[in-house]
Amino acid sequence: MATFLYRLGRWAFVRRRLVTFLWVAVLAVGGVLAAKAPAAPDDGFAMPGTEAQKAFDLMNERFPGGHADGASARLVFVAPSGQKITAAPNQQAVERTVDEVARSEQVTGAVNPFTMQGAVSTDGTTAYATVSYSAKAGEVSKGATDALEQAAQHGRDAGLKVEIGGNALMATGEAGGSSEAIGMALSAVVLVITFGSLVAAGLPLLTALVGVGLGMSLITALGSTLGLSATTGTLAMMLGLAVGIDYALFIVSRYRAELAEGRTPQEAAGRAVGTAGSAVVFAGLTVVIALAGLSVVGIPILAKMGMAAAGTVVIAVLVALSLVPALLGFIGRKVLPRKARKAHGVAPAAKENGGARWARFVLRRPLAVLLGGVIGLGVLAAPALDLRLGLPGDEAKPTSTTQRRAYDLLSEGFGPGFNGPLTILVDVKGAADPKAAASEVAKKVSGVHGVIAVTPPMFNKEGDTALLNAVPATGPSEAETKDIVHAIRGDAAGLKSATGATVLVSGTTAMNIDVSQKLSDALLPYLAVVVGLAVILLLVVFRSVLVPLKAALGFLLSVVAALGAVVAVFQWGWLANLIGVEQTGPVMSMMPIFMIGVVFGLAMDYEVFLVTRIREGFVHGEQPGEAIVTGFRYNARVVTAAAFIMIAVFAGFIGMSEPMIKMMGLGLAAAVAFDAFVVRMTIVPAVLALLGRRAWWLPAWLDRLIPDVDVEGSKLATAARESAPARESVTV
Repeated sequence: MATFLYRLGRWAFVRRRLVTFLWVAVLAVGGVLAAKAPAAPDDGFAMPGTEAQKAFDLMNERFPGGHADGASARLVFVAPSGQKITAAPNQQAVERTVDEVARSEQVTGAVNPFTMQGAVSTDGTTAYATVSYSAKAGEVSKGATDALEQAAQHGRDAGLKVEIGGNALMATGEAGGSSEAIGMALSAVVLVITFGSLVAAGLPLLTALVGVGLGMSLITALGSTLGLSATTGTLAMMLGLAVGIDYALFIVSRYRAELAEGRTPQEAAGRAVGTAGSAVVFAGLTVVIALAGLSVVGIPILAKMGMAAAGTVVIAVLVALSLVPALLGFIGRKVLPRKARKAHGVAPAAKENGGARWARFVLRRPLAVLLGGVIGLGVLAAPALDLRLGLPGDEAKPTSTTQRRAYDLLSEGFGPGFNGPLTILVDVKGAADPKAAASEVAKKVSGVHGVIAVTPPMFNKEGDTALLNAVPATGPSEAETKDIVHAIRGDAAGLKSATGATVLVSGTTAMNIDVSQKLSDALLPYLAVVVGLAVILLLVVFRSVLVPLKAALGFLLSVVAALGAVVAVFQWGWLANLIGVEQTGPVMSMMPIFMIGVVFGLAMDYEVFLVTRIREGFVHGEQPGEAIVTGFRYNARVVTAAAFIMIAVFAGFIGMSEPMIKMMGLGLAAAVAFDAFVVRMTIVPAVLALLGRRAWWLPAWLDRLIPDVDVEGSKLATAARESAPARESVTV
């Protein structure tokens, strides 16, 4: 492989105009296809195989035109202090507000709270009106939401406290542009410090943008064909930018090192692609495995996000292997600092740097360093033992939002469970007496411990299906509510045999519980598939049994430590005020799997780039300890820069107001920091030092089975002789 990539790098360097033109042409074609593509479809979040989804599908089938999947809003009215909402002036203000909303576009119904049973609190201070829309959540027009907010303001002008809940005002998501711009700016600063050259710093940013631009264009162009929505590209953009910068960074860094060895720019480009490019290929493959593995989770939208991001990573690898050496052909020696260009470079092996000094420190006391790193991460991981998964709703939003204030007002007026009612679907097709069967179900559900209210059954037109709502005593994200759902489902079998009716529990709260359970069940299979395939791949790369196992175990340690940090902040509330977390609660259900998928790829990037250089030194005759120092001398600085760039990109999302985005930003930034600096830069050299030559042990029978991919480029000397002259004179 190294020989093939070496020739590819030299060819791209020589044919730089052709290669650059081809990439520009492909990018332009992708842009045109994206511009002409039909609009992206709705995400349609679904959870196949769960009871809540089965009930939801049956609801849409049996109640046509009921808009079970349509958006809804709740206008919550609270009377001024010392007054009742039922007082004539206040009641008139409520009715005027509801009538105004009912005349808005996309509204299919707005229920007056004074004509609906249970819509006024027992103390008479609070009332709510339910507004239904023909559009789905996230698709309500701006005109409709503006009308809703304007009507609420008219109610406030009349002296009432009015807040809006429900999913009609579902945030379309904060524009990530500011965070991405900040991340790009910080990346540029890190690259300038790392390279000491504006040209060298700009090249990885430019090629990363090309890869992301092409990836996003293709996702948009294929959206209607493959069912890829706009949300699908979120992960692709994030990871495409991350790995695009990383891969170009490593190749440019190796190119600079080869120039400093006295090689011609063309030869340096070939060797950079042949060595660092080989590492890029296998690092990219580990990322693709991690992302494609999201398909085993069983959530369609997550699988699509993973496959779209995997495609963007493949594009990033191709850009790094071809466009980067082509652009280096235009830049030549300008990637070097000014002093190095004047002197034609100084061999880096003659210069001791911070990476080499750190490696020597670890080599002097490897056992102490190893124990310190493992114990430190173990302490940070301890809170993860209390991990509770869920899908936080309006209760997790900042108190500055009207949704959160509406949630709090409803909890105060009607009880915490009112914000998370359970929808009970009763299929009475097999019942001898449908109405009696539905009534029996309602009676049984009302007797479940923790259920404080059950609405009368509401039948569909055919009379074969009934719906009723059960209000729990606890909030939607509380563990007790989960127990209530399981208790009702546990009684379903007995009700089936007694009445002939099939009982299914659905609603947002039940769906969130099912999502959390399914993701928890999928975690171990996902880990087994992803880590297992990656270990096999790393076995081929490093030709070692112990190094891949060490890489996988180190990754698991860093991820659990990052989850511990997330639990400590978002669940326990430690330092929550520092980053603006106003309400603690369960950790987002997708967080563990999402973190594993994203961080695993980046962690293996750092592992491959750092350890391949160590193995390269070992294969070329260095002692194990000296090979570790060599690997750190050349690549520690670059791995550090890559990690700082990723931390800066992810940490930028901590400043967002949406709690889920905050959680993702903190979790991903912490995971990268732990993995890059504690695992890869500390635990890895300590383990390699303790193992010595045994680190590269491989059974003879396995050695014969594994293909020799030559990642370290030991065969490049022959290829270089065929392409002589390879070196220039060096001025010392």
